[in-house]
Amino acid sequence: MKSSAKLFLKRNRIMKLLVNGDELDLAAETLAGLLASLEYEGEWLATAVNGDLVHSEERADYQLKAFDRVEILSPMQGG
Repeated sequence: MKSSAKLFLKRNRIMKLLVNGDELDLAAETLAGLLASLEYEGEWLATAVNGDLVHSEERADYQLKAFDRVEILSPMQGG
């Protein structure tokens, strides 16, 4: 297989993730990529992977692995 084809497959690999309790097959490699693919926006989100808090400034570099448990929390309004 040509190296460019291998790179494409590596960058676009599908993996299983558990996101807010739902098992999903996704191609996101980073936490920021996952949030973008699920259309979450804003710095106001709280995120955790496998029970560990991931701060907003760390999301672009945080590499996801198959079967990671991701929790995405957003503030709620009410009263």
